[in-house]
Amino acid sequence: MPEPTYHPDMLRQILTTADARAVEAAANIVELRARAARAPAVRSLRDVLSRPGMSIIAEIKRRSPSAGSISDDLDPVALAVAYERGGADAISVLTEPHFFAGSLEDLEVVRDAVAVPVLRKDFTRHPAQVWEARASGADAVLLIVAALDQPTLATLIATAIDVGVDAVVEVHAIGEIDRAVEAGASIIGVNNRDLSTFSTDLSVAEAAAPRLPDALVRIAESGVSDVGGASRMARAGYDAILVGEALVRHRDPAGLLADLKGSS
Repeated sequence: MPEPTYHPDMLRQILTTADARAVEAAANIVELRARAARAPAVRSLRDVLSRPGMSIIAEIKRRSPSAGSISDDLDPVALAVAYERGGADAISVLTEPHFFAGSLEDLEVVRDAVAVPVLRKDFTRHPAQVWEARASGADAVLLIVAALDQPTLATLIATAIDVGVDAVVEVHAIGEIDRAVEAGASIIGVNNRDLSTFSTDLSVAEAAAPRLPDALVRIAESGVSDVGGASRMARAGYDAILVGEALVRHRDPAGLLADLKGSS
């Protein structure tokens, strides 16, 4: 797959393709609902992340607009099994095909291969895509505040409740926290990645932490690549971290996961 062309309007490009995929999902809603009804029982991401200590969501990610190719030829099942062996509490699977080289097939084979909850990581824009996630076995979906207007965000959270999956509501700035809470979020992920530059800064999550209601499950996303970063997020009060690129690139992802688990 050719390298994506990056420019400051990348998010708009991504959402344009996401909307096209949403139209396809909506057209197949009857089939998706039927498949969702036959899917295996949901594994609660919220329950897993609420356990004492720092939890880790390990991500399966072939490429990204910021990094380009990370590992185009990765074996999602082998990597997921290694993550679980290393102590991952949940696994995130990129399913966005155009900019991240992901697929729903990756999600399906990973869900069948592990016993931990699996999060569909994508740009969800329509309720039909929540049903699509469950039909493919997802236990949770990602909802990005910056990519959704307020009525749609609230509708998608309500849809996730109806479908029976957890919604990880992602914010990139302190100002988005109130929107997430008002829409009904019970799990908030603070992403340390700037959506306009795609650079990461752990101080974003540190600054946001005091503004997060105590009742919410808190996830720090992006930018953690070592024990020091994991420790910073634990000290800031996060229940979990989501780690992707560092694990995919590491020669021993299970070993790195074990190290990160011990950081809290």
